[in-house]
Amino acid sequence: MNQTLLIEIFTEELPPKALAKLGDAFANGIFNGLKARDFLDDGAVATAFATPRRLAVAISNVRTTSLDKTMREKVLPVSVALDAEGQPSAPLVKKLAAMAAQIGKGVISLAELERAADGKAESFFYSYTANGVALPVGLQVVLEDTVSKLPIPKVMSYQRQHGHAAGQTVKFVRPAHSLVALHGGQVLPLTLLGLDADRQTEGHRFLSQGGIALANADSYAATLAGQGKVIASFSERKEKIRAALLAAAAGNQVLMPEALLDEVTALVEWPVVYACKFEDEFLSVPQECLILTMQTNQKYFALTDSAGKLRSRFLIVSNLQTDEPQYIIEGNERVVRPRLSDAKFFFEQDQKKKLADRVPLLANVVYHNKLGNQLQRTERVKALAAAIAGLLGSDPALAERAALLAKADLLTDMVGEFPELQGVMGNYYARHDGEAEDVALAVSEHYQPRFAGDALPTTDTSTAVALADKLETLIGIWGIGLQPTGDKDPFALRRHALGILRMLLEKRLPISLTQLLSNATQQFAGNPNFKDPGSDVLPFLYDRLRGLLRERGYATNEIEAVVAQQPDRLDNIIERLDAVQAFAALPEAEALAAANKRITNILKKTEGVGNTVQQDLLRDSAEQGLFTAMNALKPEVDAAFAKGDFSTALKALARLRENVDGFFNDVMVMADDEQLRNNRLALLANLHVMLNQVADISKLAA
Repeated sequence: MNQTLLIEIFTEELPPKALAKLGDAFANGIFNGLKARDFLDDGAVATAFATPRRLAVAISNVRTTSLDKTMREKVLPVSVALDAEGQPSAPLVKKLAAMAAQIGKGVISLAELERAADGKAESFFYSYTANGVALPVGLQVVLEDTVSKLPIPKVMSYQRQHGHAAGQTVKFVRPAHSLVALHGGQVLPLTLLGLDADRQTEGHRFLSQGGIALANADSYAATLAGQGKVIASFSERKEKIRAALLAAAAGNQVLMPEALLDEVTALVEWPVVYACKFEDEFLSVPQECLILTMQTNQKYFALTDSAGKLRSRFLIVSNLQTDEPQYIIEGNERVVRPRLSDAKFFFEQDQKKKLADRVPLLANVVYHNKLGNQLQRTERVKALAAAIAGLLGSDPALAERAALLAKADLLTDMVGEFPELQGVMGNYYARHDGEAEDVALAVSEHYQPRFAGDALPTTDTSTAVALADKLETLIGIWGIGLQPTGDKDPFALRRHALGILRMLLEKRLPISLTQLLSNATQQFAGNPNFKDPGSDVLPFLYDRLRGLLRERGYATNEIEAVVAQQPDRLDNIIERLDAVQAFAALPEAEALAAANKRITNILKKTEGVGNTVQQDLLRDSAEQGLFTAMNALKPEVDAAFAKGDFSTALKALARLRENVDGFFNDVMVMADDEQLRNNRLALLANLHVMLNQVADISKLAA
């Protein structure tokens, strides 16, 4: 009979940051394990539950016994199974006896075996029907396997105090107190972590009245909510918290990072939101500091007005519902006050010393033992930022100043307490010190983009310092032999590379990529630990570029047509790709792409041939026609290319199709006459240049 299955492990408080992942892994492990063993109907659905003190799953349409299976097992190769007279060998007799015992059959004879091809040889196979397994038997294996594979951050060892396993050492994420295993209304005879399965669980630690006996698996969530004051579903509890926070915001904006919502959801079983406040005097501190301390240390939700300015009110999510919440509210207000006082103290103390005065102390901060300290790194970034600013046409002096101060806030008390605020606090302190606006902004923006989708620096000065900072890291770390390998990238060089590419690409910066890499490499001159990464970094960047462009929706062959040429500037990549897309849609595109591929292969085999075409050696009308058509079209193509009108350039080339087809149909390129052969190769070389000026269209060929 198919019924709902419920499994629950009731524990001490589980680690909040891991709860959602543990809940999903527990539910998926049991569901997939039962499905693999044919205990589930096609319509079976798993519902995961996870609270601070329990992991559970309810699965619908679970069979009492798994389905019978037709099995076909290999016995032995024929060469081993039969002796020289064709009779069963000793190994075969032994194997058949073992198989018979395993499947519960008296005897398996040679006549029951199937002789069939097995690769290059022949083997004997035995087919039989395996009877279904009772749910408790199969589930016991699934449950143990699932628990052993849970993504537990840190395993605890403890001793069972009661029951049949008293004194036994058990290992789990937290001490487990009870196990529920119900199939419909029936308790399944399972054991786990030294516990025997029952129907007994517990509700909220403070709001429920003692143990709860579950009548059946289907009533689990409703029983816990009604009798136990527990919302068992993690996702349901999270959305209830979200809705309650929005309702309590009272016209303000509530800051609800998903990570904080997840963590708070993992801390409460019956969430209730209360509004609290703090003194307005703390609003003189940068709001990023106050928000971070409330979120990180207290798990509170800050409120801002419609303009994003922090309010002196905040919301808490409590695990207690009470008619007298003032004690909870006052307690939380009392707890947050010292945290905000610390932030205010740090901010005021930090402002007593200028950022510029902290810079020499960076010599005491190790960057990398093979690359020196942070002050040496600052000098490299400063020189590189000034050079990049010059290329951008902005003020090198501003870029130098910003680069000099960019890491100074690492030595402040506030950043020491909250490393996440590096750059942010530097911006505030630079403004307090009277630095230029561009300089102060660059101190914070030089970290951008920090992650995929993050905003780019907004000014040329910020961009110059951001590029310099990322290039110095990429080239420096790579140059001491710590480039990414496989999935390992401890210095986030892939992220730095993507940041560089995004700035060049999205801000349309007219800068040579090789020049940037060369300038960065020069900053490490004289360092005995540094080895010029040479051309290794460039292919790495192009691979990251391919990924970026795929995310923008371009096809692989379109991307390859442009990137295969290893463009030194990325400011016009998008226009080139759009032109390639438009060209690929033309009816002439496929034939020209195939012809270009053929030309490329021919020229690869005949390196050293010049590109000067002698018109008097063009004997065939087809090659004369191609030469004339190319000369007539070249000014138009060159003019369009010079203007950056790549689409017009490529579409113009489509008019050469008929002449190109005629050339390959009527002209023998590799003629016996060396002069004719070289002249025709020169003609193809010129055509190759024209066809590939925008992109390598041969990559469009199927």
